[in-house]
Amino acid sequence: MHCLECPAEGRDGDAVGVCHTCGAAVCAHRIRTVTRSVRHGSLVGTPGERPEGTLLCPVCAESHAPAVVARTR
Repeated sequence: MHCLECPAEGRDGDAVGVCHTCGAAVCAHRIRTVTRSVRHGSLVGTPGERPEGTLLCPVCAESHAPAVVARTR
């Protein structure tokens, strides 16, 4: 699989991941890793939260940056 954005620059980059939000294939040059808080637990009892790494393309990382930062503070 190839990076969705590389052909626009005349490159042929191999994808190393898929954006969690939009599903675009992303190369190592463009991939962004962000940490977000994820709730987990059973339906009965108190849910917990833990940080989780998520892969995003540059467009989604830029558009979600305020929301991701707000959730991790």
